[in-house]
Amino acid sequence: MIITGKHLIAGEWTQANAPTFASVNPRTKLPGANVFAEASADEIDRAVEAAAAAFTETRNYAPEQRAQFLEAVAAEIEALGDELLQVCDAETGLGLPRLTGERGRTTGQLRAFAEHVREGSYVEAIIDTALPERQPAPRPDIRRMLIPIGPVAVFSPNNFPLAFSVAGGDSASAFAAGCPVIVKGHPSHPATSELVAGAIACAVEQCGFPAGFFSLLQGAGVEVGQALVKHPRLAAVGFTGSFRGGRAIFDTAAARPKPIPVYAEMGSVNPVVILPDAVATKGDGLVSAIAGSVTLGSGQFCTNPGLIFMVDSEASSVFVGDVAKAMAAQAPGVLLNAGVEATLDRQVSRTLGKAAVTLVTGGAVAHSDGFCYANTVMQTTGAAFLDDPGLTDEHFGPVTLFVMCESLDQIKTIITRLDGNLTATVHASDAELATAGDLFDLLREICGRLILNGVPTGVEVVHAMVHGGPYPATSAPNSTSVGRTAIQRFLRPVAYQNLPDALLPDALKDANPLGIWRIVDNAHTRDAIG
Repeated sequence: MIITGKHLIAGEWTQANAPTFASVNPRTKLPGANVFAEASADEIDRAVEAAAAAFTETRNYAPEQRAQFLEAVAAEIEALGDELLQVCDAETGLGLPRLTGERGRTTGQLRAFAEHVREGSYVEAIIDTALPERQPAPRPDIRRMLIPIGPVAVFSPNNFPLAFSVAGGDSASAFAAGCPVIVKGHPSHPATSELVAGAIACAVEQCGFPAGFFSLLQGAGVEVGQALVKHPRLAAVGFTGSFRGGRAIFDTAAARPKPIPVYAEMGSVNPVVILPDAVATKGDGLVSAIAGSVTLGSGQFCTNPGLIFMVDSEASSVFVGDVAKAMAAQAPGVLLNAGVEATLDRQVSRTLGKAAVTLVTGGAVAHSDGFCYANTVMQTTGAAFLDDPGLTDEHFGPVTLFVMCESLDQIKTIITRLDGNLTATVHASDAELATAGDLFDLLREICGRLILNGVPTGVEVVHAMVHGGPYPATSAPNSTSVGRTAIQRFLRPVAYQNLPDALLPDALKDANPLGIWRIVDNAHTRDAIG
């Protein structure tokens, strides 16, 4: 497929502005061959208006229509073959093995949402039948279900160019709900975005969907995204990226004359507590697990373990040293772009500038032809951590901070002062499980996923997964961006009172023609009414 450098708006490749930016190969720091333009105000308006027009049709599509579309998108992505992986690798430096796995995750979650839509119970149908004889007043017939919210803007992140990007989890869950999607591509991988957009466009045409059901807008600055969020026909936003970017989008959406929900994942330090007996009994295996998790993907995972709490002792000091040696023995990986490298260098330098923080290993930009930062371990005390809120700042890269505490009670005090996170982990021996339970009772208040004797990196795309958490990890702590329940972000509840069967959606009809699970007069059932 030829890369055009254009935007895809309702099935049409278009470019109003002159080319303004190119991706950069992070291994060589050289610009890519293709140039791309900032979307114009007119292009943004046309994309959203086309989505709004498409929604008048797709909001009533049967589950099977949406399921077939999701499967068609997955098949079209696979049909791109190795070209997609090679283009993506040149823009991100993530490597073909990693990107092959990420492509599989992307197509797998599209097909998982297809299954979810076909099963149908996600609409949460609830029926309270009429009680005409009830005293002192009759009860009307009330039926409730979830319906699609409307056109959705999706913002692609830099660190997952496939699984969280153009056809990633946000888009897949919005498509599954019946919502048209306008994607703002990430400027670090615009050619990858264009390839995937082309695959989606093929699926739109193949399945007979309205062309406005999907559009891709490119842009290197913040202006395109801000204008997109402000558009009055937009209904919701899905965002994965930095805290600063997510908060700016959230504030823009809240300041609209008609505010809309923003589901933003904005970063996390993912605290880890390692209990004393775990250090004594798990040995080298635990060292390898922690070092591997911190450096996985050059530390550019939102679930990277950025804070590790231990009770200070001779054994824990040895453990920190062993983790540092294991990380120093690994060649540092490539970072995604110049901005990631510069921001990480600035953040680590600021942290190391604090008197109570010591450098154990790393702590500098690595000598390399590409963007690269040394695998880094820093250390401080529990008392210093409590005194300085700045030590909770995220270091997006292969970096972690060990916090050596006076006691378990001090660790518990620290936990109560932590902000929201995506994950929280405890490493404990069998003899320490009761203590782990006490810690989890505190940690659950500040995270979306609790982990015992594992690592936070690696997010399974399963029904039970929660990839979310309290602010500032996300802007919506009651949601997840991974797993099938992610569809709920792009649905809203509607109640139907006293409507005859002929006017009700299939999910609420007496006969239950969809065969879904429903709550009827407080009982879960698939049975028809009457």
